[in-house]
Amino acid sequence: MKLGIPIAIGNTAKIYLYENKIVKIFKDDLPDTESSYEANKQKIAYSSGLSVPKVLDVTKIDGKQAIIMEYIKGRTLGDLLTENLEQTEYYMNISIDVQRKIHMVGVDSLEPMTEKLRRQIKSAPNLDERYKSILIQKLEAMTFENKLCHGDFHLYNLIMSDNKVIIIDWVDASVGDIRADIYRTYLLYSQFSVELAEMYLRLYCEKSGLSKYEVLQWAPIIAGARLSENVSSEKTARLMDIIDHYCPLQ
Repeated sequence: MKLGIPIAIGNTAKIYLYENKIVKIFKDDLPDTESSYEANKQKIAYSSGLSVPKVLDVTKIDGKQAIIMEYIKGRTLGDLLTENLEQTEYYMNISIDVQRKIHMVGVDSLEPMTEKLRRQIKSAPNLDERYKSILIQKLEAMTFENKLCHGDFHLYNLIMSDNKVIIIDWVDASVGDIRADIYRTYLLYSQFSVELAEMYLRLYCEKSGLSKYEVLQWAPIIAGARLSENVSSEKTARLMDIIDHYCPLQ
């Protein structure tokens, strides 16, 4: 199968458009279960009634793990916003309405968010053991209702197609506290624009009735977990500042 040139390259896979389908080819250094693990998350989201690309097959192509899925023709909300900055709040409102639909879904067949966060905090290479202990204690003290959380929700993971918004990239999905998922999105936006992040948090709180304080309770935990991701565009010092602000060492 000659897939040609990838249309996108992520941390775990390359994305190709082939015969009007999306083919996701995973990197060799990932566990053998990576493709089925991710595909299962997407299938759960799809079966929950959310607007998600349908998984067509989980297979191997030239010895590499692959997911073949429905191709959604359209443009990301991130691209649309970039070209129409005067409509930033309009596109942000659309995205929040979509995220709130995700957060209304109750599931119990996904990995618990608390387990995922605990694992990430423990493996964070730049995090002092004292911080790890404090963050895990804070995590275990949280009480919440389990809901579906996307885990990497932002404007570039939303495709506008025929006036319908399709949610992509479910690899980080889990079941847990929506406030943690909201803060995760806030953290992603604040990496590039504090103004955009503050707009997002304000609008989500206005629509949901949540308070900013409730969401920010998750700040040090989510920042600590993100330290384990080794994202080239993320600054370790920024994440450490957030952790130290909420959990200063004595």
